Amino acid sequence: MFSLSEQPIVEFDLKQSVQDVRAGAICVFEGRVRNHNDGKAVEKLSYEAYAELCVNEAARILAETRDNFDVLHIAVLHRVGDLAINDVAVCVAVSSVHRDDAFKACRYLIDEIKARLPIWKRETYADGSVVWVNCQFCANNTHSSYQSVVAQPQRSNV
Repeated sequence: MFSLSEQPIVEFDLKQSVQDVRAGAICVFEGRVRNHNDGKAVEKLSYEAYAELCVNEAARILAETRDNFDVLHIAVLHRVGDLAINDVAVCVAVSSVHRDDAFKACRYLIDEIKARLPIWKRETYADGSVVWVNCQFCANNTHSSYQSVVAQPQRSNV
């Protein structure tokens, strides 16, 4: 399961969604809003996402996780909208029979989600400046150019 939400993440609920009597391990990762980045004081964050593409790509990531690790259940929830310091921005929960698979799958999931999903983070700093972080498609503090990039078919050199 993957979803985006404007509502605060309740980690306990996500953890409960992967419970299974066969599970010997449940691994949960919480990505939280910290009060600093690159030496600057952060006041708040805002996340925006291309929802349809997120859901489609997340389905591929979850399938890869199931193919590569012996997991029972997966749940991923990512916030969108405005977040305050210490809010949970993303939560990943994985259950498996053994802990090694749970740890590895959880790490794989968060790494792939951060690398592949079109979710943009805008940081507002204490000095009043605002920056889009890790947004390769953001030019002039906007990501509208991403829509046109996604709409064009990708060609492979293979």
